[in-house]
Amino acid sequence: MSRLSMKNLTYMLVIAILIWSSSFESCIARRGKHWRHTRAFSSSLYKKKGKSYYGHSHSHNHNHNHHGGGSSKSKPPTHKKSTPSPPNPPPYTTIPPPPPPPPPKSHKPKVGVPSTPPPPPKDCNGGHSIIFNVLDFGAKGDGSTDDTKAFQATWGAACKVEASTMLVPADYTFYVGPMSFSGPYCKPSIVFQLDGTIIAPTNANAWSGGLLQWLEFTKLVGITIQGKGVIDGRGSVWWQDQPFDNPIDGEEKLIVPLNHTWKPPVPVQSAMGRKMPSIKPTALRFYGSFNAVVTGITIQNSPQCHLKFDNCNGVLVHDVSISSPGNSPNTDGIHLQNSKDVMIHTSNLACGDDCISIQTGCSNVFVHDVNCGPGHGISIGSLGKDNTRACVSNITVRDVNMHNTMNGVRIKTWQGGSGSVQGVLFSNIQVSEVQLPIVIDQFYCDKRTCTNHTSAVSLEGINYDRIKGTYTVKPVHFACSDSLPCVDVSLNKVELKPVQEQYHLCNPFCWQTYGELRSPTVPTIDCLQIGKPSSNRIQTDHDIC
Repeated sequence: MSRLSMKNLTYMLVIAILIWSSSFESCIARRGKHWRHTRAFSSSLYKKKGKSYYGHSHSHNHNHNHHGGGSSKSKPPTHKKSTPSPPNPPPYTTIPPPPPPPPPKSHKPKVGVPSTPPPPPKDCNGGHSIIFNVLDFGAKGDGSTDDTKAFQATWGAACKVEASTMLVPADYTFYVGPMSFSGPYCKPSIVFQLDGTIIAPTNANAWSGGLLQWLEFTKLVGITIQGKGVIDGRGSVWWQDQPFDNPIDGEEKLIVPLNHTWKPPVPVQSAMGRKMPSIKPTALRFYGSFNAVVTGITIQNSPQCHLKFDNCNGVLVHDVSISSPGNSPNTDGIHLQNSKDVMIHTSNLACGDDCISIQTGCSNVFVHDVNCGPGHGISIGSLGKDNTRACVSNITVRDVNMHNTMNGVRIKTWQGGSGSVQGVLFSNIQVSEVQLPIVIDQFYCDKRTCTNHTSAVSLEGINYDRIKGTYTVKPVHFACSDSLPCVDVSLNKVELKPVQEQYHLCNPFCWQTYGELRSPTVPTIDCLQIGKPSSNRIQTDHDIC
């Protein structure tokens, strides 16, 4: 009886274990199904987020198969409690973006889908830039069709996307009229990728009676113009249209030809047979922008100034080529005004006026490794015209080569002005056949006659270090104000030798200039007055910057 009871008890125990084991496996199976469903949904979100991350979500809906997405879409789960939060987008190196689409058959604009996308520029947001090709917006690039509207439409699209790229492709020539690439509502860090050529109109009707600039970028943050392309102002129709109305350079009065002969240029008519407007435009201007970069491009034959920065903070210009004939009037290379924290380097500048012109309101400007010539040298000024107040400080120009220029390094101010220039260093300047290598002119005047005034822009802390090479007129010309002499002018290792060409040679000249000679000079500059003036006029609050 006891054996039967033990046997029954054993059977009951085995049955209980089997029932419990069946319930446990069913529970595990249900739980595993729930996990697998969650993982599938997470993968779907991962893919969707990845598409948006690489910028392809900006394409139109009818193009979604074009990017390899397919027609089916992952359905979200019906329950909300178990919906996980989307994961962070993967890094670029983990999952590469889909391959670029083939070129479209027509040039209809497709936002963010260029016809032939080039490799992303190095400065383009780590390779994630959306490219807007001007060809996709109707530009022809044949050199005769007006592509202005196509450029405007392309900029309008690129302006709305942060770190986008507006592409002007290579092997095309785009005829573009005056236009503004303007903010302030554009997204930051836009790249203007210039690989082709942009040419300016040469008929008077395109300029509405006279405009101050041709291509203007205004109120932008992080704007970059880069590439291997060309901006061609085709300025020859402007330069000689009205040759006698152009202002002269104030230093021309110091240059006396040996034969006293001069032949005026022959006026050239515009393409329409009409004279061009008297107001000549700057080829490329930046206004009110932050962190502007210009690199790699060529700007040539501007009607007036080639590249201008006005009211900008944080400017970088490098590996740029600027070119126009040495006799093209008022064609400054780079013009700075009311701009701070500027660096210009590794560029070739050839023009008909100042290679670099530093105007009022500029500070913290660093220029180095620049080739200048032909042209009028590198100048601070002119300052104080029409009794205005000018302030310039902390300017460094070093490691510069100048060949066949009118001036080397120059400071020029008008009589009657106020304000100051202080903290200037010109260092390691190599000059070759330069007419006037070192100039301070506080009696500057670009007219035939000017009125005398007692007030002046004050000059203090002007340093010349290792200015070496050859000159053809005069090695040093210091002409400072009678009422406000130049002070703290220092010269170190100045070695300038004459080259007899077609001009009368002159000795160094100094007037009301005080400072020190830190080493012997060639030639001897014994006209510099050592120390400070005994009765230097005290500046008023109006004079001090």
